[in-house]
Amino acid sequence: MATPAALFEHSPWVEARADAAPSSGDRHADLMAVVHAASEAEQLALIRAHPELAGKAAIDRTLTDASSAEQASAGLDRLTPEEYEAFHALNAAYRERFGFPFIICVRLTDKAGILAAMRARLANDRASEIATAIDQIGEIVRLRLEDMS
Repeated sequence: MATPAALFEHSPWVEARADAAPSSGDRHADLMAVVHAASEAEQLALIRAHPELAGKAAIDRTLTDASSAEQASAGLDRLTPEEYEAFHALNAAYRERFGFPFIICVRLTDKAGILAAMRARLANDRASEIATAIDQIGEIVRLRLEDMS
């Protein structure tokens, strides 16, 4: 089994709680049940544990190995100056509006798709974005679990 940080960014409590509960036989479902049962404060902490896309952590190389590989898979390690500026501006606008970083499963899209989603999701309300971020974290974790099997 991977270390907890490999599945959930800097949030080992999710896997620890799932390990302490009876298993349904579906690891992903068990993990996401923990996330959905968590308090809003815990959910926000989980969301905030994720790095901004093409943000400071990518530049100063402090991303987790999994996040680094995932961002690279979408080409976020090879941005033009204009793309970098667009990501920087959208990250700032998103964080200002919602109080947490934009979360998307980058392995299921590309740079253009990510930028389009960032622009579109800025129009959402905060509750919708919390739910969307949790859903996207679920997709990230699903793919990480598949990589482990």
